Amino acid sequence: MASQPDQTEAEPSSLQRRSERTKAAILAAARTEFASSGYQRSTIRAIAADAGIDPALVMRYYGSKEKLFHAVLDVDLTLPDLGNVPREQLGERIIRHFIGKWEDERFREAYIFLFRAAMGNELAAARMLTVFREQVIPHTAALLAVPAEAEQRASAVMTQLVGLGTCRYVLGVPPLAELTIDQLVARFGPTIQRYLTGPLG
Repeated sequence: MASQPDQTEAEPSSLQRRSERTKAAILAAARTEFASSGYQRSTIRAIAADAGIDPALVMRYYGSKEKLFHAVLDVDLTLPDLGNVPREQLGERIIRHFIGKWEDERFREAYIFLFRAAMGNELAAARMLTVFREQVIPHTAALLAVPAEAEQRASAVMTQLVGLGTCRYVLGVPPLAELTIDQLVARFGPTIQRYLTGPLG
């Protein structure tokens, strides 16, 4: 008879769940505070008050205002493995992945905050560049016949993805905001495909 898994190992404890909820509340409050007051004027006390917790808990989980700011700026693109995708379908799969990410409210909030913060904060701008260098360029290189072209092609892809995300999800520019996901894929997939596999010239 197979042994049953220990429930304490199979399921998060109530303490773990409470801890995760507290951390999520801190991040949400910090995102709001940093966006409205800016990094310099934001305080741990104000963030804690907005989250409804003691300031000591903010320090316990994140250590300092700078570390909390970095946590708020943490955006994981979770790029899909496209190694087995037919070459002519890369553009469609990439645009569909990113639209799916933007449709997720948690990612969208983090992305919008990162984008807006990067316009006026050196730490945020550096974080956006780090995401590009560490996540986008290596992933792009793995898809290319000439990996040395990865930076040029990845930067072209990002202009399209960042522009689309900003216009649709930050600014709500019509008619982009009203298009369905399939319409967006049909419209922008070929452009991403060209950036990845078409002539660079």
